[in-house]
Amino acid sequence: MPVHSFFIKTDWPGMRNDVGTLNSSTLNTNISIPPEMDGPGIGTNPDEMLLGAAATCYIITLAAMLERSNVPKASLTMESEGIVEIEKGIISYKKIIHRPTLILSKECTEKELKTANKLVAKAEKSCMISRAVKGNVIIELNETVLVLDSGER
Repeated sequence: MPVHSFFIKTDWPGMRNDVGTLNSSTLNTNISIPPEMDGPGIGTNPDEMLLGAAATCYIITLAAMLERSNVPKASLTMESEGIVEIEKGIISYKKIIHRPTLILSKECTEKELKTANKLVAKAEKSCMISRAVKGNVIIELNETVLVLDSGER
């Protein structure tokens, strides 16, 4: 069974409200506490990074499933929201809401449309990050699947 390792190096030179760095072979950014949590809000933060991991995992998984099923995708975009609660000083990531919009080409058949709707839900359950946070963070889908009209672009 293949095993993959991913590496990130972080550096935090100061105290709570300072700015650190996060570096990998493809990602180089500043990191700090977000302003919503009384931090400087410079660069990214763990909350955005978890949301980004969940969002990119989901959308890539869905695109791969659509491709393997030969579903004629015209466009795939998504907005995602991460909901964090602070209760009695304890910060908890409660929910991620993905709002994918999948637009299929006008040549789409009824069968392909049904397949697309199934895959939108299946991708969330198949995504590695979704599986990793299962039981700790609720992941909700508010999907839109449309077929491109002949007058649309």
